[in-house]
Amino acid sequence: MIDTKKIREDFPMFKNYKTMQGCRFVYLDNAATTFKPYEVIKAGDAYYEDFTSNSHRGDYDLAHDVDVKYEEARKTVADFINARPEEVAFTSGASMSLNMIAYGLSKFLEEGDEIILSEAEHASNVLPWFAVAHQKKANIVYVPLTKEGIVTPENLEKTITKKTKIVSLAHVTNVLGYVVDIKTLAQIAHKHGCYFVADGAQSVPHMPIDVKDLDCDFLGFSGHKMLGPTGIGVMYGKYELLKQIDPLLTGGGMNSRFETCGNVSYQVPPIKFEAGTQNIAGALGLAAACKYLKRVGLENIVEHERILRQKMIEGLTHIDNIILYNENADTGIVTFNIKGVFAQDAASLLNSKGVAVRSGQHCAKILMDFLKTDATCRASLYLYNDEQDIEQFIDACKNGGNFLDAYFN
Repeated sequence: MIDTKKIREDFPMFKNYKTMQGCRFVYLDNAATTFKPYEVIKAGDAYYEDFTSNSHRGDYDLAHDVDVKYEEARKTVADFINARPEEVAFTSGASMSLNMIAYGLSKFLEEGDEIILSEAEHASNVLPWFAVAHQKKANIVYVPLTKEGIVTPENLEKTITKKTKIVSLAHVTNVLGYVVDIKTLAQIAHKHGCYFVADGAQSVPHMPIDVKDLDCDFLGFSGHKMLGPTGIGVMYGKYELLKQIDPLLTGGGMNSRFETCGNVSYQVPPIKFEAGTQNIAGALGLAAACKYLKRVGLENIVEHERILRQKMIEGLTHIDNIILYNENADTGIVTFNIKGVFAQDAASLLNSKGVAVRSGQHCAKILMDFLKTDATCRASLYLYNDEQDIEQFIDACKNGGNFLDAYFN
């Protein structure tokens, strides 16, 4: 089990941030971004303070030291998802990763081909495919969701046709928080000769991930949602596919040579996908975050979030004016509304009680039609949340029916 009191001592935000109301601060927006432990911050600072140099550029000792640390960081991150280091390219985050994947796979698309998504996808796993489909005159097809909002293998099987070339789905959806059976979905896609892409932004930080076992062709995720720095992420791809696809970005470092006539030779993956100076400090920070999470134990994080989520759901179901959209989900994401209160107003109410949640459409604008609402509130848990957080959150929600009175009193 997780010793939350001890864990929270590793995070300076809990010591440094003070609410304007003077009450205890409860952070429940971890699906948007997470706090950073001291060792992650120090890992990035060390690059700037102790060994600043560019990577893969210099022929001197300092540059060599940075090269070694950068590639060690890559190996650490690769080990975290059970990948080979050469299958892991650093990016600016999940959005960049999915754009790079979509662009790379576009070379295999022809007019009339189909790309399968779901209505529960985040914009980062929708808009890149919109762009590619427009460019290639391909078609976007949505696999039907169950009544709860889940993508099932049965529905994917019914949706795939002979024209389907790519299936791209979130492992854990960012609003409803359901875990999708990626392994089975990938098997179905491969049976039909399709590429399978997984958006791991909400799964990699919270549960053990083994890309070899899942057998996804590509996976993208962000560092800032898993205790790492902002501006760093990962594009994982099976090595043979990385060799076949083209890079979205070109420039310094990713080419082996180019000539006046326009001939260009690229480096082998993953350097092929890392044009220009990389976020070296970010890569080192992400590696430190992976080490921290492995030390805590991803299985322990799963169980910790399950216990807190159950307590949160039990509390919310005893409040008459709460609408729950994902009562039966199995991750630390709880999406809700307070009857008669606009989502952003509800979030402001909770803020007045020291509780931070996300409100709005959560970059999943298509899903709002499915949920039949304009916006929702989302509370999302992580390893440093505790039972006191849940109690304070539930107490704040009990005042939501009379927003103006609760807010001004």
